[in-house]
Amino acid sequence: MKIDATVIAEAALGLLDEVGLDGLTMRKVAAALDVQAPALYWHVKNKRELLDAMARRVFVSAVDGIEAPRQGEDWQDWVVAVAGRLRRSMLRYRDGAKVLAGTYVNEEAMWRTVELTLRTLEDAGFALVDAERVFPILLHYTIGFVIEEQAQSGAEYADGNPYDSARIAQTVDAERYPRTARMVGELFGADTDVEYERGLRVILAGIRATLST
Repeated sequence: MKIDATVIAEAALGLLDEVGLDGLTMRKVAAALDVQAPALYWHVKNKRELLDAMARRVFVSAVDGIEAPRQGEDWQDWVVAVAGRLRRSMLRYRDGAKVLAGTYVNEEAMWRTVELTLRTLEDAGFALVDAERVFPILLHYTIGFVIEEQAQSGAEYADGNPYDSARIAQTVDAERYPRTARMVGELFGADTDVEYERGLRVILAGIRATLST
């Protein structure tokens, strides 16, 4: 097998379900590829570059095949769909959102997606200076949401999932904190697909309202 940054990144992503991001090492990636660790350093100099390469794979797989909105398609629906693809791509891997957070993705697919988003927003009536601020907001919301979503799987805990709604409910005094108890029951057992899109549409509505003032 020919080793390059893409092959290394794919192997590293394949290890995440087993070891998580904290347990990922260059040595383990090398073992998965049946090579010695020094062979990797010709292509990725350190774990920082490895994470960047992994993030590129996650992002590229998310935006592969994205096209501009179809005629008559609402711009908000298009944005929700694009952001949702990124979320699903991160969810394919344990700690997938942590992989993307803070990484440097310099990739044609990234710039094409940004360009499509800016053009879509301009067509919807945004000034370019306003449209330029939307993409980072959507990206940061999506990554942050998925970091929390994946944390709530409880995979890092040895004694059961502390985010389990029934378990949390037992820790909240419903008589003293009735609103909090209700919120815990509503949110920690909620459909995360629904909650993600609800939050995203609140953000988009806020952006539109801000621009109209």
